[in-house]
Amino acid sequence: MSPHTTRPSRLRTAVVGATTALALTACGGGTGSDGDKAADDKPQGVVSQAEAKKIADRYEKVNNKANAAQDAKLLATVEAGQVYAMDKATYTLVKTWPDKEQKAYAKPFSYRDRQYVIPEKGTATWFAVRATSSQDSKNSVLLVFDKVGGTHKMVLSLWAGSGEPLPEPAIDKHGLAEAADPGTKVGKLAPTDVGAAYADLLQTGGKKKGTALTSTKPVEKAKKTYQRSSKEGAADGMATQMFFAKAPADPSVYALRMADGGVLALFPAAHKQESLLKEAYRSNASLVPNEEQSAFGATRGPLITDMFEGQGMAELTPKAARIAAVDFQHVDAR
Repeated sequence: MSPHTTRPSRLRTAVVGATTALALTACGGGTGSDGDKAADDKPQGVVSQAEAKKIADRYEKVNNKANAAQDAKLLATVEAGQVYAMDKATYTLVKTWPDKEQKAYAKPFSYRDRQYVIPEKGTATWFAVRATSSQDSKNSVLLVFDKVGGTHKMVLSLWAGSGEPLPEPAIDKHGLAEAADPGTKVGKLAPTDVGAAYADLLQTGGKKKGTALTSTKPVEKAKKTYQRSSKEGAADGMATQMFFAKAPADPSVYALRMADGGVLALFPAAHKQESLLKEAYRSNASLVPNEEQSAFGATRGPLITDMFEGQGMAELTPKAARIAAVDFQHVDAR
């Protein structure tokens, strides 16, 4: 993973930042000073702040090395979940980029101005890091590290866009964040429902599960994508274009209590796009894959199916379900 990992394509949804101001306090792992008996009674974090820093440092080092070599096996030692599914696909697509962009992608970077968001031990297996990048100091990112195979790996990476801040999590007196149950509804949706609600925007224009979502930039953009595909189709109108929900590579959903009393949902999302040549043209024409589709192995024919994996961030309150950011990566084509 690197800042804004992949080249934006016409099918990739842009990241839009949340509007809630962020003022995180530095979170410790629940450890006290030497000789302080009261420290024994303090709740412990999933990891200590020192451990979180070590994990993030290792991620930086290994990720930079993997990006330079486009080594997916090496990347898998520090990434999992949606981020890995997206970044692994990026390695396939890098060869299609201009030389300048390929060099920029391989350039090492680091996470700066880190603030660790660590839930209490026993309530979660994961922690998050809020940071900026040495390659992008204006935009903030929320990185989620979960325990996968006995090791904490990065599983989600949500960027705020255009210099907008990230939501503020609730931090208790011990400096710990409060994890929320992803399956518990907050208003109309539970955190585990948000990905399917977003997929409905692409599939039906938001007529079913998507009706629960408040209007935000990512929501309106997805609706426009549906409207455009429904009206214009593909291949200059010679083919239909439709979107379908699919199970994400990793269904894990993460949720945090927010300072304003709501819940911050960090969710996976995925969909497939089918472009089908209309019957009237099938005898003398074929759909021709573009450069990205060809890189995944797609060949000309009456049907091309594209797969997308993504991730998102939503603010849930009893009154509203606001998707604040989404990010998708083209991961396959057939």
